[in-house]
Amino acid sequence: MPIVAQSTDTTDWVSRFADEVIEESERRAPGKPIVVASGLSPSGFVHLGNLREVMTPHLVADEIRRRGHQVRHLISWDDYDRYRKVPKGIPGVTEESHAEHIGRPLTAVPAPDGSAYPNWAEHFKAAMIKSLAQLGVDFEGISQTEQYTSGVYREQILHAMKHRADIDAILAQYRTKPKAAQKQSQKPVDEAELEAGEGSGAASEDDGSSGSAGYFPYKPYCGNCEKDFTTVTAYDDDTTEMTYSCTACRFSEVVRLSEFNRGKLVWKVDWPMRWAYEGVVFEPSGVDHSSPGSSFQVGGQIVGLFGGEQPIGPMYAFVGISGMAKMSSSRGGVLTPADALKIMEPQILRWLYARRKPNQAIKIAFDQEIQRLYDEWDKLDAKVADGSALPADNAAHSRAVRVAAGELPRTTRTLPYRTLASVADISAGDQDQALRILSELDPANPLISLNEARPRYDKAEAWINTHVPADQRTIVHEEPDGELLKSLDEQAQQSLRLLLDGLEEHWSLDGLTHLVYAVPKVQAGFSADATSKELPPEIKTAQRSFFALLYHLLVGRDTGPRLPTLLLAVGQDRVRKLLGE
Repeated sequence: MPIVAQSTDTTDWVSRFADEVIEESERRAPGKPIVVASGLSPSGFVHLGNLREVMTPHLVADEIRRRGHQVRHLISWDDYDRYRKVPKGIPGVTEESHAEHIGRPLTAVPAPDGSAYPNWAEHFKAAMIKSLAQLGVDFEGISQTEQYTSGVYREQILHAMKHRADIDAILAQYRTKPKAAQKQSQKPVDEAELEAGEGSGAASEDDGSSGSAGYFPYKPYCGNCEKDFTTVTAYDDDTTEMTYSCTACRFSEVVRLSEFNRGKLVWKVDWPMRWAYEGVVFEPSGVDHSSPGSSFQVGGQIVGLFGGEQPIGPMYAFVGISGMAKMSSSRGGVLTPADALKIMEPQILRWLYARRKPNQAIKIAFDQEIQRLYDEWDKLDAKVADGSALPADNAAHSRAVRVAAGELPRTTRTLPYRTLASVADISAGDQDQALRILSELDPANPLISLNEARPRYDKAEAWINTHVPADQRTIVHEEPDGELLKSLDEQAQQSLRLLLDGLEEHWSLDGLTHLVYAVPKVQAGFSADATSKELPPEIKTAQRSFFALLYHLLVGRDTGPRLPTLLLAVGQDRVRKLLGE
């Protein structure tokens, strides 16, 4: 493995973690591929909060690849986890249709009605896999159903059962601490925060069961009803004979654990077992995993029993959505990577995760803020192009637009998102009209085909159609508002004449921008090119009044899309008609 000098850029969190992971991997397993890991439970929609579980190690793995090292990014699909509850908000799923499957492995639960996939887990994995491909995430997927049912972990299971007293002693140190801390603080538990851990195994935080026969870190699925409402009642270390009973169907049986493949280690033992088995050097964990007694903290002690070490594991903060509370897969109404990729290009979504350190919260915009987000991105893009971007911003941009294997596909002609959204809004699906408007934005360099503006145009159109309320959509008048035109005083009429006189000369995005701001200046006796520093405050008031008048005459509202874009969209002939010429 090549030795690469450590990064000197102390502002880039990805480079810093890559330095640390490379060094740690050389210490633990010199010469072997570096292993980073993520874990996702397809218990429902894999949402944008869960995506941070993947993007954090992906970005680090990609940096390591750029430096010439071999690296494996494992995504463990926790599809052998139990089906805990019937999630809300999933088409084709009701309490009546799916409640009977609670307690079964996710791969044994029927997919939602109408799904093309064989079971619940595969249905929800598929959408995430497709999104990760669009995001350029290179990973190796591991099905825990396949691992457990094929006997891959047999030695680890037997080892855990043999050392169950040691595991129990570690867990016993923490079992009462969270409750005591909660009682002391008198702070109510935020259920949304607890459920936000879904997607990486945190939901149950199961540490096994203790009964008259002692503690056992293994949970069999019942041989009769296939559910995990089971209790191990006896186990023989020499013969590996295990007796269990099911409280759901009253079934019981004796099996040889050395031959039995229908069960799994409890989560707090399962996770550290996998760290040791896979040789994981880097794996992040959510805040729900990082409190005293949680799986990541306890796993750091249990992993040694399996001959491994705890990964380097930064805690990552929650991901929020503009106007929404924290996401929870079981509560319904969550937004997924697929939802985000319908309205934003992969580069933008990657950038949101790359530019913030893992312990900093992320807010993803599905409301009007997405326009400001794109403006911010385009400014950064320009700074990177001219070499004026700061090192950390430059690094985040680089991680957004390319991976080690090459650049992600991008829009050929990057027109402003807010402009594209306005055009999509006004043209209402008429692509010929959309192309006409966009080709007039810059007459000196006209858009020849709508494909030049794709996929950004398609993302903006999808945002308009799915996230802008109907009462905020733009509907241009068919006929002039005669009553309003008749009521205008001489000054208002003069402002319209000045605008109409300048349309022909200024028919471009920049030209119309100059014109609409210039009209109130000229009316007040100033030059059309006068700057804001040269103008009294009253001019801004006059400009706002003029804009409101134009909006009322064109769309019947006080506000709307940016006026230059709106004028281009309406077309010169129709503008003249609606403004009373």
